[in-house]
Amino acid sequence: MKKLIQAAALAFAFVLATPSPARAGEKLTGTVTKLEVATDKKSAVAVLKDSETAADVPITVTDDVTLRKLEQSVIQVGDEIKCRYEKKGRKNVATYFKKAGGC
Repeated sequence: MKKLIQAAALAFAFVLATPSPARAGEKLTGTVTKLEVATDKKSAVAVLKDSETAADVPITVTDDVTLRKLEQSVIQVGDEIKCRYEKKGRKNVATYFKKAGGC
């Protein structure tokens, strides 16, 4: 019984120490300076001007909800965005992409 409790405590500690995929990656808040939706409308690249460093950061968006917002002009050039992304090869792929004020 004691070993079972120790194993459960060890598993619990491991779960707490391991970052979840939604929290992993980089965070960014910035203004959209450029939007390019692919011709097949399955992806888009949004260039965000980082509010802290003023660097231009291209973010690839692939989720359907955000792509619809881009297509319907809910998100447009000039909007402030809160974003989380993961580096996959040479691309920064968005895991979270929302207007800073909501939306």
